Amino acid sequence: MSGKVTAEMVKELRDRTGVSMGKCKEALDQAGGDMNAAIDILRKSGMASAVKKEGRETNEGLIGAAEGVNAVALVEVNAETDFVTQNEKFRQFMKDVAQQAADTQPATLEALMNAPFSKDASVTVDQHRALVMQSLGENIQVKRMSILPKSADLSVGLYSHMGGKIVVATILTGGSGQEAIARDIAMHIAAESPEYLKAEDVPMDIRAKEEEIARSQVQGKPANIVEKIVEGKIKAFCDEVCLICQKFVKDNTITVAQFLEKEGKRLGVNLDIKAFHRWKVGG
Repeated sequence: MSGKVTAEMVKELRDRTGVSMGKCKEALDQAGGDMNAAIDILRKSGMASAVKKEGRETNEGLIGAAEGVNAVALVEVNAETDFVTQNEKFRQFMKDVAQQAADTQPATLEALMNAPFSKDASVTVDQHRALVMQSLGENIQVKRMSILPKSADLSVGLYSHMGGKIVVATILTGGSGQEAIARDIAMHIAAESPEYLKAEDVPMDIRAKEEEIARSQVQGKPANIVEKIVEGKIKAFCDEVCLICQKFVKDNTITVAQFLEKEGKRLGVNLDIKAFHRWKVGG
């Protein structure tokens, strides 16, 4: 998108980068109003050392997690105000929907909403939602759902942060019964917000952009050391955004990968992270 630079755009760039309003206006003007291009301009000039990874939230709500015999389920339920999300009726509805999803493993969110409600089969989940709406006086929507099947060679760890505003599920391979370790890693993910599991998962276009920015910051240096500097900056980027490369929050002398290796040796099993899901309300 390009066009006229508005005060709102300048403020958004300021919020996302921490750079002064004047410099943000200059960057947006130079970028023709393109927000992402303006961020790149600020980063290349060294002014924006860290850009917030997530935009501002647009919805109030909570994320529910529930465990059934054969699966774990995550659901996000939204309301208009934070006040309503703290209401016990709203919270009970969220818990009931999450538990029904975990118990029945519906193929889609639509299938879940059209199914008979587990606590009152005379209405569907969606009809029960409408009753809760009438009771609370606000629009309530089930925004998304994810089903994580269990199996004998997996352990699923759940961690809820900020009262359900952020919920993480970590799936470990290496046998069942390692939920405590999986939960420790889920707690780390909630705090550190990794974007990828490992360095190989970073998309080529993202890696190329980081390399371009790194090269722009070492212009004028001798050619024989530029490649080493760029390589170091790419590694630092991967260490920041890739889960297994990050320093473990409960022991920052080791990485998450080293924590897993240590725990695996202690237990005599080969532990690995199959996947992780970090949900944030409005994300």
